[in-house]
Amino acid sequence: MSSSSSSTDNSTTTLPTSTPTATMGMTGTPTLLQSTILGGSAAVFAVNFTHPIELVKSRVQVTENGILQTCSNTVKNEGVAAFWKGLPWAYCREGSYTAIRLGAYAPVRDAIGAGAPDAPIYLKFLAGAVTGAIGSIAGNPFDVLKTLSQTNQGKSIPLSTLVRQMYRDQGISGFYRGVNVNVMRAIVLNATNMGVYDVAKGKVVESTGWSRKDPRTAFCSSFLAGFFMTITVAPFDFIRTKLMNQPTNQKIYTGMTDCLVKTVANEGPLSLWRGFIPIWARFAPMATIQLLTLEALYSTFGFKSI
Repeated sequence: MSSSSSSTDNSTTTLPTSTPTATMGMTGTPTLLQSTILGGSAAVFAVNFTHPIELVKSRVQVTENGILQTCSNTVKNEGVAAFWKGLPWAYCREGSYTAIRLGAYAPVRDAIGAGAPDAPIYLKFLAGAVTGAIGSIAGNPFDVLKTLSQTNQGKSIPLSTLVRQMYRDQGISGFYRGVNVNVMRAIVLNATNMGVYDVAKGKVVESTGWSRKDPRTAFCSSFLAGFFMTITVAPFDFIRTKLMNQPTNQKIYTGMTDCLVKTVANEGPLSLWRGFIPIWARFAPMATIQLLTLEALYSTFGFKSI
């Protein structure tokens, strides 16, 4: 009897049941829209933690002060809350630029035939470059306003006032200052970030035996991506910050090339990597938190990992 009862119990527990994936109609592969929304959600979540680091990075780039001096001056003159200056603009930027560059990567990669782990590396980099470029154009106005808010060391300027001043002094084109270098930065950044992350996941899986969905795999891969991303992006990030930080009523540089030439002539080639440590301090946790969160969201909704 006990044997029969046990058999009955086992058969009961193995009856087919509905799963969250089936209930929500998920197929295992997100659509472009679904992935972009999840990417934006992951980015908006992550920026709460990385925004203070980026503020320090931007101020180091435009003031030439060291990290400790910048942090000390900010706390002394503006208070701790100043480290989150420009956060509303950062939300808008992450919800546009990063949502596209991060969330659209997997669908675009799969669409061009680079979804397999052994797909050519250049195709993975191409997918990252395409989504990065499109995202940067969408997010450039918010990037400009965020940079101006972060580098403003006086009293915080109301959002509506900052928009009104920019439009009054430079029109719509003011919101797209630095767009050329921003697109180039985004192409290099996302190609490096997503390309290295994608390739690194395969290498980590091969060497450790962990699955591609394992958080340890995502953590190791995203950390590597953040390091290499810093090396390739730092010069573009520096020039972009200088272009975007120009006063709303003044044009110090005529464009990317003019800014680059003047910077190298006046400050030397190595100045292009000024702020490398805070950039890395931002990129490493940013990439890690964003990608870990995105992978968790993919898993929650029944999608395969990147």
